[in-house]
Amino acid sequence: MSRSSTTVSGMMPNRLVRCLAGAYGCQWKRYRGTRMHQGDCCCNKLEGASFALLLTAFCLTLVFLYFWSQAQNDYNDFDWFNFMNLGFWVPWSVVLLVVAASFFTYTAVLMLLAVCLLSEGQKLYLHWSHKIGIGVSLVFSAGAIAVLTGLWGDEWETLVLSFQVTAPYLHVGGVLLATALGWPVALHFFCMNSRVRQALVLALYLGGLVALYLSPLGMYSPCIMEKGTLGPAPGLIGHRGTPMLAPENTAMSFEKAVEAGSLGLEADVTISYDGVPFLMHDVTLLRTTNVREVFPDRTHAPAALFSWAELESLNAGAWFLSHNPFGTVASLGAAERERAGNQSVCSLRTFLELAAARRDTLVIFDLYRPPRGHPYRDSWIQRTLEVIHNESSIRSQQVLWLPPDLRAVVQEIDPELQQTSSRLPLEELRRNRIVKANLHYRDMSTELIGEYAAANITTNLYVITQPWLYSLAWCAGVHSVTTNAPHILRALHTPLFLMTPGEYNVMWILTDVASFILVLLLFFFHWWRKQSLACSKSALEEPGTYRKIRPEMGDVWSVPTISAQREQRIALTSSLDWPARGKESPG
Repeated sequence: MSRSSTTVSGMMPNRLVRCLAGAYGCQWKRYRGTRMHQGDCCCNKLEGASFALLLTAFCLTLVFLYFWSQAQNDYNDFDWFNFMNLGFWVPWSVVLLVVAASFFTYTAVLMLLAVCLLSEGQKLYLHWSHKIGIGVSLVFSAGAIAVLTGLWGDEWETLVLSFQVTAPYLHVGGVLLATALGWPVALHFFCMNSRVRQALVLALYLGGLVALYLSPLGMYSPCIMEKGTLGPAPGLIGHRGTPMLAPENTAMSFEKAVEAGSLGLEADVTISYDGVPFLMHDVTLLRTTNVREVFPDRTHAPAALFSWAELESLNAGAWFLSHNPFGTVASLGAAERERAGNQSVCSLRTFLELAAARRDTLVIFDLYRPPRGHPYRDSWIQRTLEVIHNESSIRSQQVLWLPPDLRAVVQEIDPELQQTSSRLPLEELRRNRIVKANLHYRDMSTELIGEYAAANITTNLYVITQPWLYSLAWCAGVHSVTTNAPHILRALHTPLFLMTPGEYNVMWILTDVASFILVLLLFFFHWWRKQSLACSKSALEEPGTYRKIRPEMGDVWSVPTISAQREQRIALTSSLDWPARGKESPG
């Protein structure tokens, strides 16, 4: 046997370890196995710092990915915010989600490879290209978190809300991950010579594990309730109609909301220069019309400074097909696409008539005061009431009157309007005879909703699109929600994540008990393995023929057999005798 063949057979790691090390350290050709011996550290200081950086990048990308995935409810607002600032349309929310998922996958794979290598007793070596990739992942995650916290800091409140429905399942996932880490932790615990290091590692691991085990004690979810206590599903109010299936604030959008069984319709009302109330959310017409082509010199002019004739000449639907803000245009048929592309600016009168056609359909709208110099600057409330009373057939009871301006005057003119307000102290709501509180979904609170209900004040939350948020509102006892997706939420027949306290306790306790037993078995297995190896090693080290023969790079967890040692001695003797023998025939 040649010297090279002896090296390959005695020292080359198995194929799995070679693949792991090749992917982690790009050592596909030169890797020959670097195992840890008793008391060895898993890596040098540089590689230790690289692993710490990898762990930090993994945690940051995980936090950001979870944060951004839970913010899907507000993706549309994020995309339009960027459009108004950049001047061109790109679905930045989805782009950011894909990039975050890519970085998380990359760091997660590297973490898995590192843990597998440590589980095999291999020393870590991270290739420089991976170190650069980790640095980029870290910079991206930290930068994205910092920027979004500055611009969209309220989204962290959405993250807190998400824990109310996902925490029980995050607990199970966290416990399973911590249990799996028990293998490399136990392996290196029994590999250490220093009792101080052993105590430190054991304290950190068990401390984290116990914290995970007890975390359900601090969890709260309104969707954990006894059977029979769940109230009716919240009614749906179409936010600007059904903007996922038609251009917002258009007749087509509201018709689709009615078809989807919406309890009510929500809109934004502005008054034209000649006194016609019409529907427009933005201050300008740039985002949702073709004003740039029709009136290029008035692109950024306030919408309220256009006459109704000028507004009627604009196309208010082509942008929906070109931008595809919700990615739903492909779900529309050819006829619906053609109709959507030919929508015009909708007047308040048309909007009210759509609701009046169904006497049980409610309407709610924000009313914007015209800018200075506008003819209706000081009479915008009266002009809107004129349309409700004189130009439409809608009943006053169908109108949820939201504008806070001149509320006392409005109540005096028409006491049958359902007065609706944003979040205010309960006494002020009672004083203003408010019958419905219109709250942002981040203000969702079971206690607050219950307090309002006790005062005969119903609650509406805006704007909810994601089923998990709708489920949370349902469990919290909300009366109605304003949504971009009534056609999706109406298909939800029961809240997601709904469970009884008994089911929750069983899931929690079984997970913790199973994990604890597995961790004990892992530590016992590695202790037994170390004791067995110690006995085998002491037997081989007795005085005898093979005492002086030791492998140059052996497996620290396996003891060479006598035949393997004999082969190594023969190969070593042959290599030493080879120069003297020259080309002598083996025979």
